[in-house]
Amino acid sequence: MPERILVVEDEPALQETLAYNLKKEGYIVETAGDGRSALETARKTKPDLIVLDIMLPEMDGFEVARILRKEMTTAILMLTARDDEIDRVVGLEVGADDYLTKPFSMRELIARIKAQMRRARLLREELGRATESAPHETLTFDNLIIDLTRREVTLNGKPIQLKPKEYDLLLFLAEHRRQMLSREFILERVWGWDYIGDSRTVDVHVRWLRQKIEENPGDPKRIVTVRGGGYRFER
Repeated sequence: MPERILVVEDEPALQETLAYNLKKEGYIVETAGDGRSALETARKTKPDLIVLDIMLPEMDGFEVARILRKEMTTAILMLTARDDEIDRVVGLEVGADDYLTKPFSMRELIARIKAQMRRARLLREELGRATESAPHETLTFDNLIIDLTRREVTLNGKPIQLKPKEYDLLLFLAEHRRQMLSREFILERVWGWDYIGDSRTVDVHVRWLRQKIEENPGDPKRIVTVRGGGYRFER
């Protein structure tokens, strides 16, 4: 399958040029012109690499990289118009894998992208070999299986696409099955004690999980609400 690249650049001419040249190299190319649409497109398309400009409307590239790095391991190559060491350091600290200063040659950009893609392929191959040789640890609840080794969930033999935090929440509930867990306790253990937010975050993620693992989300049998308390996972 062709690899997918998301180009995040607010200058229309440069965005078009990047997309054109990357498509010529055989990549599938998605584009975004501001930080918020970059987040939406990345979450929707799951690109293999993101070319990310720093100076963007709505939300700058540093913030986009910081948020995405918590959700996915996609390689990020950052672009900036300034040859500033502080920018490079901050970019790397928030999760960028490489850095390129404008103006740059298309030849160098493509070479750097290919290098990142090679590293990602090698990493996937190594991870695949390690996973194949390691014993699988799973939690099984009738037709629902949580594979702890692969961080995968299947229902009726079919994989379920879960966001990282949805998987973490499901695993936490399953590991504490038949225990009443308060929203505050779940929030602290799954999101961390320093998370800035309230317990409604738990309710939203529980609703999303129910839509994916319950036969009837309106009448859940696995993730049960304990009135006035919190939630309980049932076998």
